[in-house]
Amino acid sequence: MNIGIWLERTAQAMPDRAALFLGRDQVMDYAGFNHAAREVAGALVEQGVEPGDRVALFMGNAPEYLLALCGIWYAGAAAVPINAKLHGAEAAWIIENAAARLTFADSTGQAALAAQGVAAQPVSRGPVVARLTARAPDDLAWLFYTSGTTGRPKGVRITHRMLIAMSLSYLADVDEVRAEDATLYAAPMSHGAGLYAMIHVLRGARHVCPASGGFEPGEILDLAQHHDRLHMFAAPTMVKRLTAHARATGTSGTGLRSVVYAGGPMYLADILEAVETFGPVFIQIYGQGECPMAITALTRADVADRSHPDWRARLASVGRTQSVVEVHIADETGAKVPVGTIGEILVRGDAVMPGYWQNAQASAAVLRGGWLWTGDLGRMDAQGYVTLQDRSKDMIISGGSNIYPREVEEVLLTHSSVSEVAVVGAPDPEWGEIVVAFVVSDGPLDAAALDAHCRAHIARFKRPKRYIAAENLPKNNYGKVLKTDLRARLDA
Repeated sequence: MNIGIWLERTAQAMPDRAALFLGRDQVMDYAGFNHAAREVAGALVEQGVEPGDRVALFMGNAPEYLLALCGIWYAGAAAVPINAKLHGAEAAWIIENAAARLTFADSTGQAALAAQGVAAQPVSRGPVVARLTARAPDDLAWLFYTSGTTGRPKGVRITHRMLIAMSLSYLADVDEVRAEDATLYAAPMSHGAGLYAMIHVLRGARHVCPASGGFEPGEILDLAQHHDRLHMFAAPTMVKRLTAHARATGTSGTGLRSVVYAGGPMYLADILEAVETFGPVFIQIYGQGECPMAITALTRADVADRSHPDWRARLASVGRTQSVVEVHIADETGAKVPVGTIGEILVRGDAVMPGYWQNAQASAAVLRGGWLWTGDLGRMDAQGYVTLQDRSKDMIISGGSNIYPREVEEVLLTHSSVSEVAVVGAPDPEWGEIVVAFVVSDGPLDAAALDAHCRAHIARFKRPKRYIAAENLPKNNYGKVLKTDLRARLDA
């Protein structure tokens, strides 16, 4: 089944319903959306794109993005969305690796690719394609390139079956969607925000791209009030900025119905402040490119609850297993560990990838025994709540004891002087590794005060042996802290 059929069905059922917006301004209704997507498919077919071909998208958030995405599927091709913040050389490598037949890009993307000798074109239209190209459930729909914080990114093969499973799991486990709702694209449409587009298409919701093309807290809150019943996907850093802006300006967040957050650690102090500011609008999901958006979910009720005896532990978790997958906490042999024991998170189900694009060795490394080995460490309690610890590669072993950086980071962030922190391990001849904290602080770094704070809240062996002042933390284009860069600073 081709997931593009959802647009066709919605256009049949509610042709006059508003569909695409740029800021406050309506661009198309669903009949126009469907017609324009068919014209994009026609342009692709005219240029020789055949079913199964890859078509790259290197452009910022805009209504045309959705036209291109659905047009690609109508033509039976697979989309290769590329984060618009990447350097032209990075985008060019992805286009070559994917063997993309054609690339759609906005003016900025076209210029960046031209500098690399790669041709791209704006989203174009041709003769209307009369019929949706049939695709099998396991055919490629979306070739998703991982963020590549260590070496070249890998292309995750996302099938039509995976997108459908993930989308329906959104309704079952994450949030409801109604025709009167609106979804806002403030995070890159090449990633989580765009992956959630089709469930909103299926329900006939409105699709709003900020006129700025990105994330501006004031603009987001204004659009929420204007459009009402606004959904959005956000990285934790975006939630933190939105909260800070609302508090600074006295904005209430009227019209903001749901904020689904994921993509990095959401620290307890930050989500407590966000809920206090906006109310029960937050939902957390945990996924990976290899199982997009669909491993676990922490409901808005759990995020907002302050009455359950275990509310704090649950709020620090990533929720419970979503409906379309199984989750297993395992030791290094793949055997299930006891409840509450830390192990690697394994997942299987219809939302899990069949493998990486043209990379059998990498596929074999993570797809073992019928499970996806996520590389994330965590534990599951008796009620099924999963709490992440760290990536397995980020765990610090000091004096034979395992230390999880996130646990130390959570404690340091509760100190009034700390605005951001990242904890890594540094080689040490006596201990094997020692704990080092890079701290962005309000004012001069007071290592003695931070050390006393740690000793008051966690075991002494877990506290940092070194505190390093930082003006900022290095992050990739998705807001994830680049701990590899921090380790390189230590090596230097």
